[in-house]
Amino acid sequence: MVVLAFPMVDADAILVEKMRAGDEAAFREIVRRYQDRLLRLAESTVGSRAVAQEVTQDTWLAVLRGVDRFEGRSTFKTWLFNILMNRARSAVHKESRAGRPDESVGDERFDKNGAWVSPPEPWSDRVDDRIVANDLAVRLRELLPNLPEQQRAVITLRDVEGLSSEEVVKMLGVTEGNQRVLLHRGRARLRALLNEELVS
Repeated sequence: MVVLAFPMVDADAILVEKMRAGDEAAFREIVRRYQDRLLRLAESTVGSRAVAQEVTQDTWLAVLRGVDRFEGRSTFKTWLFNILMNRARSAVHKESRAGRPDESVGDERFDKNGAWVSPPEPWSDRVDDRIVANDLAVRLRELLPNLPEQQRAVITLRDVEGLSSEEVVKMLGVTEGNQRVLLHRGRARLRALLNEELVS
């Protein structure tokens, strides 16, 4: 039996080509796909809903003006998030402690390579656990503004948006090691904040 392999079709790439041809419906579809995600990422970066809305609007204007320059060397999603992050960084001053170690969070959970010493146990597939997991995800998003700017950006890009470490390194202009430290410290700080809520 012969199995034919067809290349994967990138729906975003098709929409980008239509946008370049002036198709307004394609632009509306791209906005529909990414607006909420961009706004969430912007808000987690700048810490203000109003500023996040401005940053997101500026991002869409930049996309309209620059779509002809998109070369496809990265995915459209990565290109779009990169534009947003550049706009967000321009909108706020860097926090003086952004990216510095948070002394209130211990390193005992991670080894020298940044990996878990004892990995967290995976969630089970039971319905009750899924409900708790959904509630926990909502609460974690609410706690994101408590993190320093770069930790918040790395957590949002990696854990919420699912970008790879390589994409985040390029987007934020940090080293791989710094990205890993920011990710682990951000996760540890969120865990500490949740533990404080459970104890009180």
